[in-house]
Amino acid sequence: MATRIRLRRMGAKKAPFYRIVVADSRSPRDGRFIESIGYYDPLKDPAVIKIDKEKALDWLKKGAKPSDTVASLFKKAGVLGDSSNKNLDNNAVAES
Repeated sequence: MATRIRLRRMGAKKAPFYRIVVADSRSPRDGRFIESIGYYDPLKDPAVIKIDKEKALDWLKKGAKPSDTVASLFKKAGVLGDSSNKNLDNNAVAES
């Protein structure tokens, strides 16, 4: 099963709120997911990004590929880009 780490849109119309979830790549954007690992609220100033770093790294080690947006959020939150996670960082971004 090919897994992706991506955003799931929540919230009301014109007020987006996103959960960062691990899902099968074949399931729809807001459909079934395996696990929720954080959230992203772009309407706050500054934007709020909360990610469970241990779960995210665990899923990256298992082979889950982050979407482009999630990879950007991971870098801002400090999940990717660390010297200790250099190998994961190169694999995750290069294959996306």
